[in-house]
Amino acid sequence: MKSPYINQIEPNQVITGTFLVSAKDVRQKKSGDPYLSLTLTDRTGELDAKMWDNAAEALDAFSRDDFVRVKGLYQIFQNRPQLTVHKIAHVADAEVDYADFFPVSARDRDEMFRELLGWIEGMGNAHLKRLLQTIFSDERIALAYRTAPAAKSVHHAWIGGLIEHVLSLCRLAKMTAAHYDVDFDLLLAGVILHDIGKIDELSYARGISYTTQGQLLGHIVIGMRMVEEKLREIPDFPPPLRDLLLHMLLSHHGELEFGSPKVPMFAEALLLHHLDNLDSKMECVRGLIERDRLFDGVWTGYSSALDRSLLKKHKFLDPAPAPKSAPAPKRPEPVSPFGAKLVTALEDSSS
Repeated sequence: MKSPYINQIEPNQVITGTFLVSAKDVRQKKSGDPYLSLTLTDRTGELDAKMWDNAAEALDAFSRDDFVRVKGLYQIFQNRPQLTVHKIAHVADAEVDYADFFPVSARDRDEMFRELLGWIEGMGNAHLKRLLQTIFSDERIALAYRTAPAAKSVHHAWIGGLIEHVLSLCRLAKMTAAHYDVDFDLLLAGVILHDIGKIDELSYARGISYTTQGQLLGHIVIGMRMVEEKLREIPDFPPPLRDLLLHMLLSHHGELEFGSPKVPMFAEALLLHHLDNLDSKMECVRGLIERDRLFDGVWTGYSSALDRSLLKKHKFLDPAPAPKSAPAPKRPEPVSPFGAKLVTALEDSSS
């Protein structure tokens, strides 16, 4: 087993460990000499690292997405943890266990897929049910759907994150569909399919990044193509229902400036957008609080995804007790008659 994991490292500790390089930049010190600015990761988090000395010797020793063996001093700098790297060396893929480096859903992915099939099996609309069964009978889609992350970094950014996000939305859809008296089957189909394009938009075999197709088209267009391809296998699928479902995929980001080609134009589409936004934002909140890198204080660092810092409520309500002050030193006993008289005089003058 890998040791140490990032979440196990304590400040002012010299560590030696293996990490994945998720970012590598060459920068210049005031002297003009280069230094390395790195982001090192494992399945428990990420770590800001700087190699100030001998950086020129290490520039070509490794690349981004390589595994490296690092020795350095872990300290708190400007209220943030930072590793000052003393030595760094490339590590071959064969020498590491990938499971130590890539975050994975806490839930079993096959179990989550069985839950997803259960939601589909319970649908009352025969057309939507048949479409979803057709899509997930495709083994490539089924495997990728329960493996893909939901995003590169913003929310549910881990292996199995996509299906975990979707199942959370399924439960939210069930609660809200009855409350707002909307078509639950249509809403559920939109929930299950809205991000299906991410299985091809994102590359997640080694870290999480965008594929070329993902960069060029994005998951909305990719997902539309996938669904339309499967719809062609069902010639009797009602065209109006097809258009409603495709509109939900096109509009689920809610606003044109957020990448939706259309804004939501009926109740189920609007509800899908808000549920998707709610679940992603609440996961951002949980993740920011859990992984906040500020060492002191009751506020997190700034989150660009949330456009704010967050209050660490648990720390605000239950701050760590202040360290007990040392007891006041006892006055020494006088050692002479003159000393005794002097102590008495001092006490009388202070009273």
